[in-house]
Amino acid sequence: MSDDLFDGTPASSGDYNASSIEVLEGLEPVRRRPGMYIGGTDDRALHHLVAEVLDNAMDEAVAGHATRIELSIEEGNRVTVADNGRGIPVDEHPKYPGKSTLEVILSTLHSGGKFSGKAYATSGGLHGVGVSVVNALSSLTRVEVARDRQLYAQEFSKGHSLGPIEKLGPTPNRRGTTVTFIPDTEIFGDRAFKPARLFKLARSKAYLFAGVEIRWKCAEALATEEIPAEAVFKFPGGLADHLAEQTQGRECVTAEPFTGTQEFPEGDDGIGQGRVEWAIAWPLWSDGSTSWYCNTVPTPDGGTHEQGLRAALTKGLRAFGELTGAKKAKDITADDVMTGGEVMLSVFIRDPQFQSQTKDRLTSPEAARLVENAIRDHFDLFLSANMDRGKALLGNVMERMDERLRRKQEREIKRKTATNAKKLRLPGKLTDCSGEGDGETELFIVEGDSAGGSAKQARDRKTQAILPIRGKILNVASATPDKIRANSEIADLTLAMGCGTRKDCDAENLRYDRIIIMTDADVDGAHIATLLMTFFFQEMADVVRNGHLYLAQPPLYRLTSGKESRYAQDEAHRIQLEETVFKGKKVDVGRFKGLGEMNPGQLRETTMNPDTRSLIRITLPAEHEQRHAVKELVDRLMGRNPEHRFNFIQNRAGEMDRDMIDA
Repeated sequence: MSDDLFDGTPASSGDYNASSIEVLEGLEPVRRRPGMYIGGTDDRALHHLVAEVLDNAMDEAVAGHATRIELSIEEGNRVTVADNGRGIPVDEHPKYPGKSTLEVILSTLHSGGKFSGKAYATSGGLHGVGVSVVNALSSLTRVEVARDRQLYAQEFSKGHSLGPIEKLGPTPNRRGTTVTFIPDTEIFGDRAFKPARLFKLARSKAYLFAGVEIRWKCAEALATEEIPAEAVFKFPGGLADHLAEQTQGRECVTAEPFTGTQEFPEGDDGIGQGRVEWAIAWPLWSDGSTSWYCNTVPTPDGGTHEQGLRAALTKGLRAFGELTGAKKAKDITADDVMTGGEVMLSVFIRDPQFQSQTKDRLTSPEAARLVENAIRDHFDLFLSANMDRGKALLGNVMERMDERLRRKQEREIKRKTATNAKKLRLPGKLTDCSGEGDGETELFIVEGDSAGGSAKQARDRKTQAILPIRGKILNVASATPDKIRANSEIADLTLAMGCGTRKDCDAENLRYDRIIIMTDADVDGAHIATLLMTFFFQEMADVVRNGHLYLAQPPLYRLTSGKESRYAQDEAHRIQLEETVFKGKKVDVGRFKGLGEMNPGQLRETTMNPDTRSLIRITLPAEHEQRHAVKELVDRLMGRNPEHRFNFIQNRAGEMDRDMIDA
């Protein structure tokens, strides 16, 4: 054994021994880590419980064993899903003597009838965890099974059975499975099911399988004008009916939508691989939407079936363009075809693979090939059977293509600022770049003319522009709009960016790819950087949100010993270098009082050269609530009331002391 791995001193085992290892049995793992199985404990996860049970009922319908499903929601957060399928088996399970198959399915992970493919050719449930997870996360679960003209029932709480299965007697006119459950408040808190969300779920399931009837029931106290107490969904046309409803009253590029269904060819084993159904329209004056499904399960993040559809439509339109002499059609992309369209795609495949248990994205590689091959011929026929219709769609898509290429060209032109500099109204202090290099363009905002002079000599003239500012700029967080507009430094910054401010700010119009704040590595420099970040946060939030704003990291020290030199970012870094790289050596330590003290070579090497520098990207949280919290913090620290700043510093002084001690 290497001495590097073992130095002869045994490691302390502490309290880590056999008793430290937990073995979670039954459904306890689900209650400990619900996020692993349903993606969390939020509203989305709560409603996912209903989807899991409803998917099982839909699998019975798709397999041809059920024609009717009922979804009902009652007061007390109580949901019931019933079908008239075969009913869950209730006889004793051979692997678990003394337990009914029903109890095994409800209380054991990875148990079910969908692994071998014998009971279901295609199904939404795959891993045998769906209904058992619902059971684990519910304070009460009751399952009734009508099978062989007999009615059986069993109740559970938090994954544990409350007693053996009961035989309730004959039921000659009933068959199928009924699952009633109440989510556990220990897991989900006071979250309640939203009738509107479940109503939409039930309706979409009916569209996805034309042969099923779904009955909706809602407690009177929960019903509204939009959500009725009772409704029946049955759509013989499937997705085509759904599309007609979505596009009702909207003018589309083609009078007839592109709809259809196609069986996939048989596999090597002689068994069919499933089928695909699609419905697509291109509205003229309104935004579209996309809906992706696999085995009736929504896959909001799309996946390989989406890739197959995009490929079929793109290749089909390019080929039609070549057929009709539209040479530019070769530049059409999938986004040109899909943008603005009402797109619905549903596939039924064997053994699908999903990105996670919540099935947000399909990852089965064969789905792309199956969908593309199945839809391509239909789309070619859709375009060529009516040439006027085909040309209308091609023309519409090529307009979007031209707009995309025009925007791309405009962005490229903005970056080639040298040819436009004379036409643009730019600050006199700005030393612009030519924009002729292969790299992305950058604007360095530097503190003072001295630093600006060094930066101008150190820069790459093709890609790097320099804008010096004089001292500490106006604190926009505590200034009035009139004062901000009248400030010359702010005016120079705004002109140099070229993207507007506040509600008029559009990062697409930004003249540079990166905005880099480069100030001295001292307290004053940090203050100036803070004021600049406040400016961008308040006046050009879109620039920050899109990741264009950066902080340069100039060194504070230069350490030299003989011919070897190193740069240190701060005091802690200097000490680290002295204790490692220069340990035992006589070191000459030079401190930079400012960027202006560095010669151009040093500034380029440490702070401006993309190959050797270090940058920090400044970003904003994506969620509005988070951004609101950030804005509140900025207002507190940078606003007019100094007491807020004092309290913030005072409350966190202890944390800073601890950090310094730890360092």
